Amino acid sequence: MADERGAALLRGGVSSPRATFLELFFDLVFVFALTRVSQRILDDLGTAREDLPVEIAQTLVIFLAFWAVWTFTAWVTSRYEPEQPQIQFVVVYAMLGCMVMAVATPRAFDTRAVAFALAFVAVQVGRPIFLTLALRGHPRRLVTVRVASWAVASAVPWVLGAVLPGTWRLACWSVAVVVDYAGLMFGWPVPRLGATRTSTWAVLGEHLAERHQQFFLIALGENILVIGLAFSGRSFSAASSGAFLLSFVTTVLLWRIYFHRAGHLLTEAIRVARSPGRLGESMSWTHLVIVAGVLTTAVGYELAIVHPYERTRLAWAVFLTGGPAVFLLARARFEHEVFGRVSRSRLVGVLALAVLTPLATLTVSVVALAAAATVLAAITVTDYRRAYGRPPERPHPAL
Repeated sequence: MADERGAALLRGGVSSPRATFLELFFDLVFVFALTRVSQRILDDLGTAREDLPVEIAQTLVIFLAFWAVWTFTAWVTSRYEPEQPQIQFVVVYAMLGCMVMAVATPRAFDTRAVAFALAFVAVQVGRPIFLTLALRGHPRRLVTVRVASWAVASAVPWVLGAVLPGTWRLACWSVAVVVDYAGLMFGWPVPRLGATRTSTWAVLGEHLAERHQQFFLIALGENILVIGLAFSGRSFSAASSGAFLLSFVTTVLLWRIYFHRAGHLLTEAIRVARSPGRLGESMSWTHLVIVAGVLTTAVGYELAIVHPYERTRLAWAVFLTGGPAVFLLARARFEHEVFGRVSRSRLVGVLALAVLTPLATLTVSVVALAAAATVLAAITVTDYRRAYGRPPERPHPAL
C-alpha cells in the first residue's frame, strides 16, 4: 500500500510533457532573481579595482546557488508527477526559498548572509527529505536519501560561511557550491547505497527539454528588463538611444541563434537519443553556461546605455564582447549535443569576439556593443544561407 502511494508520485504514461502553470509561475521568481544577480555585477564594477575579482567571485557563487535550486526542481518535475499536491508543495516551497534568496542577494555577502544561506539550505535539504517521506516505502526513496545526505553535508559550509566574516565567507560558500555540484555530477554517492547518476533517471525528457528552453527565455526576459530599466532612467540622447537599439537587436540575435534548429529540435533530440538521461544531464550543464553568457551580456547592455561615449575599460569589454563569446561557445556545445557536429560559424564567432575583447578598450562602449552585435548578425545570416533551400536537418545526438 505504501509502495502504491509512493508510485502515484512518479511520472506515468499519461503525463503531459508540457510545463504546468505552477512551473511557469515558479519561473517568474527567477526573472527577479537574475535581475538581482546582474545588478550585483554592475555594483561590483563600481568597486575599487583591487576588490573586483573578489566581488565577481561572490556573484558567481550566488548565481550557481540559484541555478542549483532551479535545475534540481526541473529534474524533480520531470521525474515526478507535477499535478500531485505533494510535488506542487515542493515547487511552491522552492519558490519561497528563491524569493528570500533573491531579496537577500544585494547584501548576501554582508548583512543578509544568514538569510541567503538559510533559505538555500532550507530548500536543498528540505526538498529531498520531504520527497523521501512522501515516497514512503517506494524503492526510489533511496535516491532522495542520497540527495538529502549530500545536501546536509553542503549545509555545513553554507551555514558556517554565513556567520563568518569576509574572505572566510567566500571560501566556505565556494566549498559548499563545489559539494553541491559534485553531488549532482557524480550522482550523490553514499556508502553502501552507491551513486545514482541523473543520466540513469527515468524522466520525461520532453518536459526537461522544454523547461531548459523556458529558462533560456527567462534569461532573455531579464535582458529586456535590464535594457528597459537602463534606458528609461536616461535622457533620450542619440548615443543612449543607439545603445538601446543595439541592445535590443543583440537580444533578438541571441534568441535567433539559440533556437535555430538545435533549440527547436531539443525535445526531439532527447526523444530519439539512445541515452535520453545522459543527453538531459549534458544539456543541463550546457544551459548553465548559456544562461551565464546571456546574463553577462545583459550587464554589457546597461554599461553601453548608461556610458555610451566612455572609453571601454577592460572589465567592461569582458561583458560587452565576452558575454556573447561565452554564449556562442556553449551554443556550439549545444549544437554538438543535438546534431553531433558544430557549425564553423560558431567557432569563428567565438574567435572573433575573443579578439575584439582587448581591442574594445581602444574605443567607446557603444562601438564595442555594435561590434559584438555585428558578429552575432553575421552568424545569423550564415545560418540562414546554410539552411536556405535545403530540407530541415534532423537531430542526431552525439551522446
